[in-house]
Amino acid sequence: MTRQEVGNGDVSNLLNNIYRCADKSSWYSDVVNAYDRTRPRYPNQLLHRVQEIGQLRLGKKLLEIGSGSGIATIELAKLGLKVVAVEPSLSACDLAQSKCADYPQVEFINSTFEEYQLTGDKFDAVVASTSFHWVTPEIRSQKTASVLRNGGYLILLWNTPPQPKTEVLQELAVVYRTFAPELTQQEDIKSHQQNIAKFGQEIIDSGYYQDLISEQMICQIDYTVDEYLTLLTTLSPYIRLKSSQRNTLLIELKKVLQSNYGDSLGLSYLSMLQAACKVDS
Repeated sequence: MTRQEVGNGDVSNLLNNIYRCADKSSWYSDVVNAYDRTRPRYPNQLLHRVQEIGQLRLGKKLLEIGSGSGIATIELAKLGLKVVAVEPSLSACDLAQSKCADYPQVEFINSTFEEYQLTGDKFDAVVASTSFHWVTPEIRSQKTASVLRNGGYLILLWNTPPQPKTEVLQELAVVYRTFAPELTQQEDIKSHQQNIAKFGQEIIDSGYYQDLISEQMICQIDYTVDEYLTLLTTLSPYIRLKSSQRNTLLIELKKVLQSNYGDSLGLSYLSMLQAACKVDS
């Protein structure tokens, strides 16, 4: 999937339109179990840094925006933190709640962050795990700051979709051109780094936060072909396809992958942490 076919701006604009227009309460409903099985986990090293930067000791209060299936929530719960997890998808909320059943200090609220009713409680940290881009840009810095105590941290965790090596993507390009030309462009890790960096700059430019910390890792992971194809079904551009087109695309991708690589694929993804301290109000 060559970088020349479609510009970065086209990909970003497509995704921005999806995030603004999609029904957040149902967008992932049909793929929530697949999402939980195939989306990568956050490296222990970054989770340790979350705890260290936010000074998140036992009993500290944390608000999580968009818990999804609870991939990060369960790790935060294990730290003994008091977590309020806000998640718009009922099916994702139910799955995350079942995973955290042994942690009574975790509360789930089935709501978008935009509709989340402020109670006056102040949190030691707000965490968004590959979800900050779903929050309406006009309110995300202001509203997160409004629920934080002075000196609290906004912490953004990101995992980008695991991708095969460049040569594998190049072999798959003809399949995309034939069956889903709108997906011909794929963002590489460098593009992800640039796009995620914009969120860090945005929160600093808002005036509500200071002292941005950014840390990242390139992670390697092995998937079977079926796991990789299932992962694709959890990505927004693929969800957006008509089911018949998506199914045909996946069948054709599987033919090429299994023919050339058997049943195992080595993938890589970017895992990134951004943290900024709330400016005293």
